[in-house]
Amino acid sequence: MIKILANDGIDAIGEKMLREAGFELQLEKIAQEDLAEQLNQFDVITVRSATKIRKELIDQAPNLKVIARGGVGLDNIDVEYAKSKGIAVINTPAASSLSVAELVFGHIFSIARFLNNSHLEMPSKGNTEFKKLKKDFAGGFELRGKTLGVIGLGRIGQETAKIGLALGMNVVGSDPMVDSVTLDVALHPAFGTSAQATIKTISLDELLAQSDVISLHVPGGVIIKAEEIAKAKDGVVLVNASRGGVIDEDALLAGLESGKVLGAGLDVFVGEPTPRTDLLTHPRISTSPHIGAATSQAQANIGIELAEKIIEILG
Repeated sequence: MIKILANDGIDAIGEKMLREAGFELQLEKIAQEDLAEQLNQFDVITVRSATKIRKELIDQAPNLKVIARGGVGLDNIDVEYAKSKGIAVINTPAASSLSVAELVFGHIFSIARFLNNSHLEMPSKGNTEFKKLKKDFAGGFELRGKTLGVIGLGRIGQETAKIGLALGMNVVGSDPMVDSVTLDVALHPAFGTSAQATIKTISLDELLAQSDVISLHVPGGVIIKAEEIAKAKDGVVLVNASRGGVIDEDALLAGLESGKVLGAGLDVFVGEPTPRTDLLTHPRISTSPHIGAATSQAQANIGIELAEKIIEILG
């Protein structure tokens, strides 16, 4: 019988699909330091971002047939080495795209209307300094007519672009792997109305110069450093819900202090699970604890997509 270790959990629907396919499933987590001893008992391991599957661990598990990542990024897996050993490596790139894109706009709205700060100030000062707070948090901006720059036009970047277009934003994109993308933009899903829009990619420098808001959707690497911030519009808003370190954190803080960067939305950090305090407490950074894909719909979709791919390979 095929044995599967769901080491970082799996949604109940995906679990049910795998059991009904005749697989034996273990949901109890094995600590990272104990995996080398125990992983060879399993044919499949499913992980999220917490469990690391590196070369040394792969060498300790010659019975392993599939490594399945619930989510998009594969940076916690030595993918090419696993494939060289005949192990299939799969992920779920389509399952959580909309959830991440919607969180991006949660941060954008928060920055545009000072929601992160007013939420903190209202409980203690709302009754006594209401007029002052009203003045302090005036001067926000509408998104319609602003230019959204999307760096990385994969599935999540495309979903982010769609929301921006539906809100009346101008959208530009930069992606060295893509010349253009044509998107179906839902204007009012309840009535099934939609329109098509084509985004032709431009260079990163052009995107920096044109964009009022920039959202990053790349697998890793430092994309926005001090040099890139200097090339951006004054008062730019930066949002990172992809990977920690895609925006240089020191450069971001310097940009915020100088006023070059109006605000930032961060769902991911270099120091996870202990991000630096000066980012978490900065008054012009909207933060969340790496929850881009953490909606009930996305988790169900991830479980279903994982189960379908594992069954297709081993069923």
